[in-house]
Parts: sequence; C-alpha cells; structure tokens
Amino acid sequence: MLIAGVDEAGRGPLAGPVTAAAVILKQPIVGLTDSKKLSEQKRDTLAATIKQQALAWAVVHIDVETIDSINILQATLLGMKQAVEQLSIQPDAVKIDGNKAPELSMPVETIIKGDLLEPAISAASILAKTARDQIMYELHQSYPNYGFAQHKGYGTQLHLQSLQMHGPCHQHRRSFAPVARLLDR
Repeated sequence: MLIAGVDEAGRGPLAGPVTAAAVILKQPIVGLTDSKKLSEQKRDTLAATIKQQALAWAVVHIDVETIDSINILQATLLGMKQAVEQLSIQPDAVKIDGNKAPELSMPVETIIKGDLLEPAISAASILAKTARDQIMYELHQSYPNYGFAQHKGYGTQLHLQSLQMHGPCHQHRRSFAPVARLLDR
C-alpha cells in the first residue's frame, strides 16, 4: 500500500507563501523527524536524500494573494491537495500532520504531531520547510530591508520593527493582524 505523507511550512509568518509537500517513501531514511527539530544543514542534507530516494514527491507554494483572499487555513489545505495531486504516483492513502485535511479522492488520516511519528510526514515536513526557506532567501534579495533571510517572515521583533519602519511590501500577508494594523493607519 502506497502512503503519502503531507505537511506544510509557513502558516504563521507575516510574509511569503505557505508551502505544502507530499512524499511517498520507498524505504526508511535515517534521521527523519519534524523539520523544526533539525539544524538547517541537516534539513538540507535530508531534503536532497528524500528527493533522491523517495518513490514520489511534490512541493507546492500558495502565494500571498491567495492566502489573503481565502485565509491561511484554506490556502494550506489547497496546497496540501495540490501537492498530493502533483505526485507522479497516486497514493492509496494519505497521512497528514495536524487535525485538518483537504478533500481528497483517497482515504486520509490526520495525525497530531505526525511529523514526529510518521516518516513520510517527516519527509514532507523537511521538503516543505527547505523549499519555503529557499523562497525567503530569494525574497531577501528583492526586499533586503525586512530581514527575510534571518526570520523567514515570522513575526520576530526584527521583522515587526522593519514593518514599522518601511511599511509592508508586496510579500506581506495583508490579512494578518500586524500587517493589517499598519495598513489601517
């Protein structure tokens, strides 16, 4: 039975896309766990291994405009659905980190802390995080005033200070309260 693990990265940040990944593992990969528990170097190494060894994998980015128009939860579910649909091999079932799942044509199981418990979800967590981080590094080149390379768009003190000083850029989520408050002024 082919099981796809699915996870996302970037639901909480004030800027940048939300990224979802789906992975069908062929065999166990040593070191898989929740991407947040790994160093950046270890995540990058594991991401390359996952891409080489997985039976199938897909990564989808849902842009800021979509997040603002349908809300972050719906954007996340859309990304998860698209990631599963973009797999080169369709799974028999899907396991998703968390407690919410998109409508899919195959059986779906949600698992709280699934990125710690289910290797395919851990693999998806790592691919989503590394792909989103790469986008944030690229956005830092276009918008250096915000420090995206350091905080990846999360609402850190540095980011909030940059927002106060420079106002929101094109990549800020206007539906998120700290950004919306600045726009209301």
